[in-house]
Amino acid sequence: MLSFEQPIILAFILPVLAGALYLMLKGGNKKLLISRAIVLSLLIVAIASPFTLVSQVTEQENPQLVIISDETSSMQLFEEGVADELYESLTTKTPTTLVRLTGDKTALGDTIVQYASSDNQIVLVTDGNNNYGKDLEEGLDFAQNIGSTVYAVTPEIESNDLSIQVKGDKTAVKGNEYRFEIIVSQAKEVPVEYTFNAYADDELIRSGTFTQSSRQRSYQIPYRFNELGAHEIKIELSTQADEADNINNNFLKSVYVVPKPKIQYITDEPDSPLSNILYNLYDTSTNSNISNLDSQKAVVIDNIPANRISESDVSILKQYVSNGGGVVVTGGERSYEYGGYLNSSIEDILPVTSTPTQWKGGRDIVLVLDISPSTEKHGTLPEILGNAIYLVQKEELRGAYMGVIAFGKEGHDVSGGLKYLGTAGNREFLEEEIRQLRPSTTSETSLHQGLEVAQEWLNTETGTLDLVVISDGGIEDSYEESLNMAKDLKKDNVNFYFVHIRSSAPSQQDESGNVYAEKLVENVEGTTNNYFKLDAGQRANIISDESIEPPLDENESTSSYQLFEFNPSHFITRNSNVKANITGYNDVTPKPGANRLVVASNGKPVVTTWRYGLGRVASITTDNGKDGGWSSQMYSGNNSQLISATVNWAIANPQPEEGAVVEAPDTWFGLPATITLTMYDEKVPELTYRGDELELAFVGKNTYEAQIFPKTIGMHYVSGYPIAVNYAIEYRDVGLNEDLPSLIIGNGGKVYSQKEARANLLTDARQNSLQSRMEPVSWKMYFILAALLLFLGEVMLRRSLEIIESRKQE
Repeated sequence: MLSFEQPIILAFILPVLAGALYLMLKGGNKKLLISRAIVLSLLIVAIASPFTLVSQVTEQENPQLVIISDETSSMQLFEEGVADELYESLTTKTPTTLVRLTGDKTALGDTIVQYASSDNQIVLVTDGNNNYGKDLEEGLDFAQNIGSTVYAVTPEIESNDLSIQVKGDKTAVKGNEYRFEIIVSQAKEVPVEYTFNAYADDELIRSGTFTQSSRQRSYQIPYRFNELGAHEIKIELSTQADEADNINNNFLKSVYVVPKPKIQYITDEPDSPLSNILYNLYDTSTNSNISNLDSQKAVVIDNIPANRISESDVSILKQYVSNGGGVVVTGGERSYEYGGYLNSSIEDILPVTSTPTQWKGGRDIVLVLDISPSTEKHGTLPEILGNAIYLVQKEELRGAYMGVIAFGKEGHDVSGGLKYLGTAGNREFLEEEIRQLRPSTTSETSLHQGLEVAQEWLNTETGTLDLVVISDGGIEDSYEESLNMAKDLKKDNVNFYFVHIRSSAPSQQDESGNVYAEKLVENVEGTTNNYFKLDAGQRANIISDESIEPPLDENESTSSYQLFEFNPSHFITRNSNVKANITGYNDVTPKPGANRLVVASNGKPVVTTWRYGLGRVASITTDNGKDGGWSSQMYSGNNSQLISATVNWAIANPQPEEGAVVEAPDTWFGLPATITLTMYDEKVPELTYRGDELELAFVGKNTYEAQIFPKTIGMHYVSGYPIAVNYAIEYRDVGLNEDLPSLIIGNGGKVYSQKEARANLLTDARQNSLQSRMEPVSWKMYFILAALLLFLGEVMLRRSLEIIESRKQE
């Protein structure tokens, strides 16, 4: 298509044509005027600088390489000198630069961004453990966007090493159970025996000897702090196994204990199982009506009808939540649909409406994944697998069943049939099976073979049936058979989707340029709405149906419903592990934007949350468990953690909002700690560290920040507030980052051993230096030549006619 650098100049053609027309009307020579008008118009077009964009492929016989040698402390576990040997091998054949990355932190993302350019390619010699600055993925995305390929060379690991760290909230509540997690990592995947001792303020609270074969293992430790203020958790790990370093075998965690948060409990039943939990865990004031909320961290409204909550009460609640407060509303026979909540003012702040959830039936989703050799050759396999994992992880599909089929020459069952996505174990299983998929050994892409397996799965299923093909689209050879198979599936009410990963793979389109995948969807569905063509890094946002719910267990009584964690990664459900049945519930529907966290086995929401302004609101749509009630099991044993976790989520920060409140995370040796001070009174803000007053920076309303730079490992205190400083962050992650290969391949690169890099890296770099660029090609000279030829031709023709005419007269 012809374009112009200065299209505005084309406007001068209009006066030229107008002038020629005017002179012709005045009796001028029409042929001469038309000729001159065309010549002038061609010259004007030439002045406007016409051009077209043409794809130009450039190749570099000697591509420029930048080797980034990770020589930070964590690399002491690996073979040394790999980058130097690779540099010596490559520098004699192609321009090569060696960059050394040293120190007690690894900023791979930053280094890639610093050295990547469209004129070079990056080679990382690293364990892949990025722990400072930009994420590794962010650096790889930057390199890919500017046309620089990134490769990784992984040295052989020679030594094992153990590291320990502790995770948990910084703030604990006096007298309440506090849980922290000990994580033990090792560089290799070998059996290793170790002992750890856990101390709280120098008191031994847990000790044991364990054997670990996996790369990582975690331990949940409960404890109760009974004194306010600063506390210390210390973990000491010891082992008889050979280790490269033991600096990372000890870990400190600081905890700051605050008084029980104040909550207001609105109820007519102050002796229910719910009330027992609230009285034990919080500073609870019981009222039958909403009153002064200024000092309350949360409000719990228990089974109160809408007509008991006045418009002024609702106005107070809305302002309270909008400003950051928390509200929990529990159900019962006088709330939600039984309490007149539908279209009431109180319903405005709730994450649910008091209308029955419409469940249209179960949902079965089959992923049909292309693993033919072309997907590896053209770099689309990571994108195919990445899109599949994205669908497995979608929260909207937690009530569905999903299965995975792979096809190359033949289709085969990857997942062992359909798996329920409502359990974390099934999702992890599917993700692991997908990650392990590798291309078939034959060159055929037989989509119809995969569809045949899917048909066997779905022909006896009911409800909503979805089939999602994820492929590079090279299906020419199997198109007709696949079309017939897909049409048969459509007759069984299967929704057909095709996710087409863009690549240079052949057989994607016919001679007329029609894309086979798009044609397939259009012929099956009658529209191309279910066809998605994606570039690298993109994900297809498909199958978002709010009607998906888990099915009723055939062995379960219709008067009892098992509870399921619909979203087990949320703060509320992360450590709750609910094992309870309920016999009743309020039938509600989550609003758009709400999070369903716990559902009954018939799909009805039981715990639903959302954000309202700066605050948090949770709906528990079953009762308080009084006298057996609907949900007595929810309030007994470990199940009660669901209730406390819901209230804790609504509270958000249990720190009292009074006086001066200091907050700061723990840090690592060599890194600063940032302290935030919030002032709730009129005093002059002041913080001291090691006897010196800190310089505070004003960052927001009543909020200040300061930084300290600890010089030693251990506990540090800022105006009495504890900050733990542990070993340098470089020693936290040991061994090879297991996500490195997928990140590198997903961004168009390759991962090599040292031997493979010396043999293949330069060849691959030369191939990747082939770059297709859209270059402008000027058409200016062609228009000038056309104008000149037309002008000369017209002059010569006119002169010839004059000579002929003069000879006739002679």
